[in-house]
Amino acid sequence: MKEFWDNITAVQPEPSLRLVIGTGVVALLLIAWRPIWKYTRQVVTIAHEGAHGLIAALVGRKLSGIRLHSDTSGVTVSRGKPTGGGMIAVLLAGYPGPALFGLAAAFVLSRGYAVALLWGLLLALVILLLQIRNLFGLWSVLVFGAVVFGVSWWGSATAQAAFAHLLTWFLLLAAPRAVLELQYSRRGGRGRTSDADQLRRLTGVPAILWVGVFGLVTLGCLAVGVMWSGVLPS
Repeated sequence: MKEFWDNITAVQPEPSLRLVIGTGVVALLLIAWRPIWKYTRQVVTIAHEGAHGLIAALVGRKLSGIRLHSDTSGVTVSRGKPTGGGMIAVLLAGYPGPALFGLAAAFVLSRGYAVALLWGLLLALVILLLQIRNLFGLWSVLVFGAVVFGVSWWGSATAQAAFAHLLTWFLLLAAPRAVLELQYSRRGGRGRTSDADQLRRLTGVPAILWVGVFGLVTLGCLAVGVMWSGVLPS
């Protein structure tokens, strides 16, 4: 057990610039290539709904459950006051959530803890699994968790570092695209029950401004994540 814990908490060697850039390029392809994006986007949905659930718990709302759907949509249900700061915080968390998780992952990686990041993610997925309330959501989290566990348990140090960087890049790069898709959906007359539109009803602030806030946060996280990655010259 001590050896296992030492492996998790050990600082890994700094990855090569080629690995960091290469995983970023692969992540970008997974996001930009539409045939694969319709599957990989589910990771963004898991992070999005996980962020809703986390903030709901932190502000004292009772989390009733999370559902993930095959069209990469999702819903998080919590009980509590339907208005006020707590509900606003929950709605605000969704779209920035993947970017903020990606930024946290980038910080951990910048300190050399790739293995700790993977095991921390696995723990978070186990906690999330307890809140899933539909079969597809259960399957999605289990498959994602199995991939993370496989790399964490059997992967070489290089494979673990590559996977951790790939996932971090994916979250940072995918979050802005999700915001663009939100606005595209709203312009098409859909998405009137989106987080931005619910925030409009709660606050009176136009939904487009909330979309702008989501966009600024996700792009800001991406910019800081790039700086922490070491890709840019210091």
